[in-house]
Amino acid sequence: MAEKTRPIPGSTGEVLTCLPSPYLPHPATGLLHLPRFIAKIRYTQEHGELPNSYRKNYKRGFDRFLCLHLGVEPAAVEEIVMTSADDAELDRRLLELFPEDVQAAKWNREMVQKGMTEAGREFLRESLEKMGCLDRADEIKSVADMIDFDEGRIM
Repeated sequence: MAEKTRPIPGSTGEVLTCLPSPYLPHPATGLLHLPRFIAKIRYTQEHGELPNSYRKNYKRGFDRFLCLHLGVEPAAVEEIVMTSADDAELDRRLLELFPEDVQAAKWNREMVQKGMTEAGREFLRESLEKMGCLDRADEIKSVADMIDFDEGRIM
């Protein structure tokens, strides 16, 4: 059996393996991707900015889609994360900001399906080709899978 390909080092820019998977749910809301958005905010607060490879989607991409789903601005989430003393305060303040029903099941279903349209599959194929991993196209089925693959959680 042939060894599975891995991304060409540097093909997607700097890779932050310290960020959680987009599939990780937020404990207080059940929302997928929220822990990742929080981690990107904290990384930005600690380091001044994200690497170029992450900057283009900061408060855009999944971050923005999640905030649109919740009816809040990404900057409002950012402010709460940056000014909360601990995780308990952070969760309390986020729950005050977010609607009472965050519709976690609806968001989670939509998030895990991003990239499954015809255009999305083409985007994933192009990305995998740039990474030198086109042979993985049948395995990487969504944008969240692509993130996990790029960051080493899918081997």
